[in-house]
Amino acid sequence: MQLTYDATVLEMPSMTQICRGVRGATTVVSNSRDEILQATRQMLALMIRRNGIEPEDIGCAFFTVTNDLDAEFPALAARQLGWLEVPMLCGYEIRVPGSLAMCIRVLVQWNTSKSQSEIQHIYIRDAVRLRPDLSKLPPVDWDELEAWIKQNLHTGR
Repeated sequence: MQLTYDATVLEMPSMTQICRGVRGATTVVSNSRDEILQATRQMLALMIRRNGIEPEDIGCAFFTVTNDLDAEFPALAARQLGWLEVPMLCGYEIRVPGSLAMCIRVLVQWNTSKSQSEIQHIYIRDAVRLRPDLSKLPPVDWDELEAWIKQNLHTGR
């Protein structure tokens, strides 16, 4: 592939990676800062570990929460896990009567060589109801996951 810029031809290396979307969702029991951050870190840690995601390969991440959650931005959990240079945005999920409450969702746009069918989306806690077809994860050792999260936490806000 060649690009022309002001009469200069730039050679581009062959592209072996493309942008893929990785989805995840989780729920909390209460609208508390600590619970929002813990649930989001767990969801992201599973996404990272199941897919082999590295922060430098992430294009951006979009987080949404239901309107009953406002104690903290879920993107802070990603920053705590080292996504310091990843562009992120938080917003509210649209209100649909009867939809799942106390829910945190994420869409990560990730540059990878994996095919769409190889991507493992993560739906945990009550959010498994959103996509039961994508929620067939092996059992999670939550204590081991929390230990991994503690090893990978970055300090500061």
